[in-house]
Amino acid sequence: MILHIPHSSIGIPDDVRSTFKVSDNQLQSELLKMTDWFTDELFEADDTRRLVYPVSRLVCDPERFAVDSDEPMASKGMGAIYTKTSEDSTLRPQLSAEERQHLLERFYVPHHAALEALVQAELKEQGFCLIIDCHSFSSVPLPHEPDQNPDRPQLCIGTDNFHTPKWLIQSLKQSAMNLDWTVEINRPFSGTIVPMSAYTKITRVFSVMLELNRSLYMDEKTGKRSATFINCRSSVSTILRTLLKTMQNML
Repeated sequence: MILHIPHSSIGIPDDVRSTFKVSDNQLQSELLKMTDWFTDELFEADDTRRLVYPVSRLVCDPERFAVDSDEPMASKGMGAIYTKTSEDSTLRPQLSAEERQHLLERFYVPHHAALEALVQAELKEQGFCLIIDCHSFSSVPLPHEPDQNPDRPQLCIGTDNFHTPKWLIQSLKQSAMNLDWTVEINRPFSGTIVPMSAYTKITRVFSVMLELNRSLYMDEKTGKRSATFINCRSSVSTILRTLLKTMQNML
């Protein structure tokens, strides 16, 4: 099992920060809304490999397609390189092709190479690989989000038609229901990450996205852990352990 954690960091290198056209207060507000807070702490399990993206998604988002024409969110200025904030104000000006490529080569390409290496290592050692794409989301829809339905579940399971089998979805859904969590499939977010070398090609590469509603574990106004944080982390561990057992029975 690979725990892929792409949006937990708030790190922004000084040279990248200097290109942003927002004040420090505005930047902190954007980080509060856009960061998948504490997912690097909440998603933990034995016998797993972890890949945590080291910088903020505002620097360069590894979960977007690198080419804007392939990325739906690019129309909102939030492709791999964000130029807009969640409220559609300017984060930074449009970059030149050279500047954009430099950021991709500095952050995006190494991250995806690392994910590819982990997947290949799992396939070699285990004969199969399961990627858990670890995320969280605001309890209230943010302005840039396509799904504006205010009735949000506590857990969103994101799937891929090729790489997410039904037994995997059912195991996760049942585990969440056993915790008395509300759960939705592909709502408010859909999809899951798969290395392009394996995408729709290698059936033994499984992937699923788990998105936690931040109200489960934090105060979304302050960015601080809430009193329920430890319980939430324990619940996530239970879900992951159960999934591992299910995989052992299925494969």
